[in-house]
Amino acid sequence: MPYQIKALKIFRKQIQKLDSKAKHTIHEKIELVKQNPFRYKRLHSKKYSKVFRIRFSINKKETRLIYAVIEPNIILVCLLDRKKDYKDLEKYLIKIKETK
Repeated sequence: MPYQIKALKIFRKQIQKLDSKAKHTIHEKIELVKQNPFRYKRLHSKKYSKVFRIRFSINKKETRLIYAVIEPNIILVCLLDRKKDYKDLEKYLIKIKETK
């Protein structure tokens, strides 16, 4: 089943601030997600059952790309800094409702 990629405003703003190397890394990860959105680690969420994270490093900083699978879409939610320890995750996931 082909999935359609959608990105929240927050995600698009975060991407704009990055350098070209980081953007390229994220683009490669998104291509892998298109092929199989269930390949990465699942996160627990109060609102959504299919929330996943991709772990990688940007400028020697541990970062997580958070996305949700809501058939037939893959919604790119945000980039989380590992230091914040997912405290802001639910705040970002609420914004998914606004895109529907």
